[in-house]
Amino acid sequence: MFNLDCFFICMYFGMRHLHFSILMLFCVLGNAQVGQEKNNVDNKYLEDQFYIGLGFNFLMDKPENVTQSSLSYNLQTGFIKDIPFNRQRNFGVGLGLGYATNSYYSNIVASKANNVISYAIGGVEGLVRSKFETHSIEVPFELRWRTSTASDYKFWRIYAGAKLGYVFSGSSRWVSETESSRFSNDNIEKLQYGLMLNFGYNTWNVHAYYGLNPLLKQGAMTENGEAIDIRVLRIGIIFYIL
Repeated sequence: MFNLDCFFICMYFGMRHLHFSILMLFCVLGNAQVGQEKNNVDNKYLEDQFYIGLGFNFLMDKPENVTQSSLSYNLQTGFIKDIPFNRQRNFGVGLGLGYATNSYYSNIVASKANNVISYAIGGVEGLVRSKFETHSIEVPFELRWRTSTASDYKFWRIYAGAKLGYVFSGSSRWVSETESSRFSNDNIEKLQYGLMLNFGYNTWNVHAYYGLNPLLKQGAMTENGEAIDIRVLRIGIIFYIL
């Protein structure tokens, strides 16, 4: 049965951010999949091979006077190969490939002049918003435990592991009441990696990720000479399909 709560949540975020509009389609498909029982017992069944997630990014270890603003969001999707280890097929690993886009809104304003990037905290008069934005190819690895069977499509799951991401596009943008700026930011770390945990029951699952390396390369500093050593904590929800 179609889940109205999921639909309205997707409608809300779809209107707020264009990226989230595709989430409605996955919610419909995911609930349709959940609503179909497995009529034929398959002793070689696989679970949770497609995923889509929506989350909020929190900046950790921020320099003094740095604050977050607006909605720092994450959208991720991809495929994970399910590899069970035991006869019950409820314990194993998953190795995947996916795509993610992230926005990090704060009062850190990045500027570029003569190929030199500088950072100031709220350094633009009439600042409306400022953000870092990334687009990444990701490789998640999960150690998987669940209570599924060949005929039960509603089960508990705990998937813990790590994720490696390659940022193929990273940019900085700020908008004030009178002007705006956007440029490709080479100071954003190309390789992002961290620990993750996904757990829940049936359709709804909590996703948590903590970045082990900084968002920006070593040497990025504010105008006061303070290192910008921010790391990312991500909390959200993740849907598994098939």
